[in-house]
Amino acid sequence: MTTHAHATARARTPVQQAALLVGVVFLLVGILGFIPGVTTDYDAMEFASHESGAELLGVFQVSILHNLVHLAFGTAGLLLSRTAPGARSFLLVGGAVYLVLWVYGLIVDHHSDANFVPLNTADDWLHFVLGIAMIALGALLTRGHATHRARR
Repeated sequence: MTTHAHATARARTPVQQAALLVGVVFLLVGILGFIPGVTTDYDAMEFASHESGAELLGVFQVSILHNLVHLAFGTAGLLLSRTAPGARSFLLVGGAVYLVLWVYGLIVDHHSDANFVPLNTADDWLHFVLGIAMIALGALLTRGHATHRARR
């Protein structure tokens, strides 16, 4: 069984490996968001509100909803990394979603009810970096490959 697992791991394309890694990171972030100490002011965490006082690593404002979104996003990354087209879609579409979230974070008043995720300035700029990085990975790791051509 170990040989099969190694063969499967080797058979992954670079874009699948990237999507898998991104998915694992999101799962880890979602889990860490529920761990007191890693998440500061854990007792001030709300389900979904700009008033959630919890911060992952003392920097990124989080809520229960925010953590659940990270867990769902990570799960999607793991599932979609099973195929090269799925991995590419996860990275490109997920990156676009994060860029939209970045723009939303820039235009929404962080102290208003519209900031239900919640987001702070650190979240906003992390979303920008994530969006650009995911789109770059999805585009560059499939450039010139059959996966990319088959999707046209």
